[in-house]
Amino acid sequence: QVQLVESGGGLVQAGGSLRLSCAASGGTFSRFQMGWFRQAPGKEREFVAAINRNERDTEYSDSVKDRFTISRDNGQKKVYLQMNSLKIEDTGVYYCASRHVILSAYISLQPTDYAYWGQGTQVTVSS
Repeated sequence: QVQLVESGGGLVQAGGSLRLSCAASGGTFSRFQMGWFRQAPGKEREFVAAINRNERDTEYSDSVKDRFTISRDNGQKKVYLQMNSLKIEDTGVYYCASRHVILSAYISLQPTDYAYWGQGTQVTVSS
């Protein structure tokens, strides 16, 4: 059974930075595509960023492109989300998710394609 545990959330002022981490256990981490999603109060869960199992191919939502960076360490079984220039609208619960893929798979932006989820970590950006 795959388990994902996020950490690194907190309260930060607009313009600040946070680094989220997600530690995985169970399964073969190097075979998983990893994604970050977020959910603001009263809104649906939305895609933020994802990285393929090759540690190179990435996708970002337009709202975070050029501000956030996703990375992974297959040896440590961790995925990271470096968030810079944070905005108030970045506030929400951030979830780590994974799905098992073949090496050449496309990167999915759809939450329903991800089989495993963490419990989430709260990110609050204040003015």
